[in-house]
Amino acid sequence: MKEECSVLSPKLSGGPKGLGDPDDRSLRRVEKDVMVPKLMRDRVKAEKCVDEVKEFHDCCLNTGILHVVKCRRENDKMQDCMKKWYYNDDFIKECTEQYLDERSEFRKTGVPKKQRNVRLQGGSM
Repeated sequence: MKEECSVLSPKLSGGPKGLGDPDDRSLRRVEKDVMVPKLMRDRVKAEKCVDEVKEFHDCCLNTGILHVVKCRRENDKMQDCMKKWYYNDDFIKECTEQYLDERSEFRKTGVPKKQRNVRLQGGSM
């Protein structure tokens, strides 16, 4: 049996598709500092602070370039809501687990989440 040499650790290059170990639950620095916070931001905007985001968005659309001055109240309200979730330990853990589950599924199948969602909805590729 030929042994493969790689610059990457087996955690990042092993697994069934060569994308990393699907059972690895450790986070790299970029995942912890960038990917999980991005998931948190997306979820907060879409699930937790929907009304506040919509109010700020509507204000910006209605005031044009003066939104920086005229939408301070809506922006402050939106930021307060978002901060509440960004510092919620349970939400951070939930998003981290969601990220790890999605990464694990990608490492098992080789199919990115966006493509999996399209397939589940019956779209074609």
